[in-house]
Amino acid sequence: MPHLDLTKLKTYPLASRRSKVNMAAFARVCRKGSSFRQFYQSLPDFLAARDLKRIVQAIVQAHRQRKPFLWMMGAHVIKVGLNPLLIDMVRRKVITAIALNGAGVIHDFELAYMGSTSEDVAAALTDGSFGMAEETHRTINRAIREGAKRGWGLGESVGAMIRKQRMPYRNLSLLATCHELGVPVSVHVAIGTDIIHQQSTADGAAIGRASLADFHRLVTVVSKLGGGGVVGNVGSAVILPEVFLKAVSISRNLGHAVKDFTAFDFDMIRHYRPAENVLKRPTLMGGTAISIIGHHELLIPLLLRAVTEQL
Repeated sequence: MPHLDLTKLKTYPLASRRSKVNMAAFARVCRKGSSFRQFYQSLPDFLAARDLKRIVQAIVQAHRQRKPFLWMMGAHVIKVGLNPLLIDMVRRKVITAIALNGAGVIHDFELAYMGSTSEDVAAALTDGSFGMAEETHRTINRAIREGAKRGWGLGESVGAMIRKQRMPYRNLSLLATCHELGVPVSVHVAIGTDIIHQQSTADGAAIGRASLADFHRLVTVVSKLGGGGVVGNVGSAVILPEVFLKAVSISRNLGHAVKDFTAFDFDMIRHYRPAENVLKRPTLMGGTAISIIGHHELLIPLLLRAVTEQL
């Protein structure tokens, strides 16, 4: 069988080719003692680094145009020590609304109460002591019951309680800060997922009523995202992506143009629901969707410091 004649291949000048990698986008060396701004500007303009810059610019633009920046997050973000940075962004009026799952309330409360949180689950599970801390369930469940009677959401109920009791480390509490500043903070609960549901002090009706009030609060925030708002989902694989999708649907059903906003997702691995319910489906009518994989304790300080520098 005769071989193909490779000398007849058609070629072209290299300079005429459109190349995806150009040295103008390369990283630059920072000298010792350089500022964060110089470091940030030295990042390469490729892939996740480029996406990070796009998120930063969207947040800065939303702030300048007074559009919402909704920060949705799982409890792990609190457990890796990031509350001080988020509180700073709330006080600067950069983050304009926060949505948490039920576990976020527990860790936020424990930080405010004693400056520490997160038990060793594997060790405590062996003897059935996991989730049995007295003050956590008694105090949070009481706050939920009292808040629900007033028609408050769960986030407002616990935040108000932390401030009222002047807990020693309340400066570390997102819930207390949002209550102090009147910033919407919503908590979205699945019954049975949180340690406070294990206790006899848990009132299912109160938890449901308060969490539903928070869902309605979230819908109001989402309805204003169109035309330049930003929503970030950070570390919630199921609850918040599902809640967000329903809030988008209600908002559009009521005539709000929830489109042309930026949605981003930060997590350590890619998950189906954030990809579909936060990024893809809500932006089909227009918008920007960005996913960056990495550890929260690295990505979030980098993101928020970059935003601060740009502002």
